[in-house]
Amino acid sequence: MESITVARPYAQAAFEEAQADQSYPTWTELLQLLCVAVQDPVLEELLDNPQISEEQLADILIGLAGDKADQKGRNFIRLLAENRRLGILPEIASHFEQLRNEAEGAVETELVTAFPVTDDQKEKIIAALKVRLDRDIRLECSIDKTLLGGAVIRAGDLVIDGSVQGKLARLATTLSH
Repeated sequence: MESITVARPYAQAAFEEAQADQSYPTWTELLQLLCVAVQDPVLEELLDNPQISEEQLADILIGLAGDKADQKGRNFIRLLAENRRLGILPEIASHFEQLRNEAEGAVETELVTAFPVTDDQKEKIIAALKVRLDRDIRLECSIDKTLLGGAVIRAGDLVIDGSVQGKLARLATTLSH
């Protein structure tokens, strides 16, 4: 079974808990922390080890989460551990963020550039995207030197490729036809 199919009900449950008391940032922080933890090679081995009980796995993650996990968060971790679903935390977190963005009228946007962008440039991009998409924009920036120049913006299903690499690829396609 595909992991996103399995992850969806857990993400929905976490979302409903967060929605009940408007604790979206707390849940986001907890889920992101847990994602990093379960992707650590040492912990990954423990997740796959049948000699480690579900309770032990839950205790390890609750210990790592510290005060980031309130009682609801600890119960959520225990539920995932009991059902041996800790390995799908990245999919749970991703789906949770989609639900949160829909509820808050926001869209996760990725800006990939060949060089670092200034705060002023980020603000202009956010403002332009907000007008175009009519939603709040949550912008994550990353650098990819292979772009040569320009930028690629991904916002949901929308992809705007203004990179030099993308322009060269489009030119090559045009010339070959």
